[in-house]
Amino acid sequence: MATRSVVDLASFRRVYVVHRLTDDHHIDEMIVRELQHLGHEASSGPLTLLPENTDAVLTYEDRWEWDFKTYLIELSVELHTARTEKKLADGHYLQQTPRAKPAADVVRDLVGALLQTKPAA
Repeated sequence: MATRSVVDLASFRRVYVVHRLTDDHHIDEMIVRELQHLGHEASSGPLTLLPENTDAVLTYEDRWEWDFKTYLIELSVELHTARTEKKLADGHYLQQTPRAKPAADVVRDLVGALLQTKPAA
């Protein structure tokens, strides 16, 4: 798992997670729950319904595999400013084995690490 940030993310309190139409695993809902658990105001939906008071927008890409069960193999997230779309941070998880972590654990670890990442110098 790798994360990086270009600014201190503490001031970005209201985060909107853009729901992907192909997301059958509710990753956006998991991300929202984790953001709320970490003290952020968070919601999700299509980009066209972006709330007016949003500080940052989080997008994600997930990839799943099947080997007698479906498991999350890869998750990438990017955090951008809501109005100027300047990239603030990103994170990536990759595990190519069927013994991968449950998706909720991956989201918790990746989002937690993303928000605790120190800005790059």
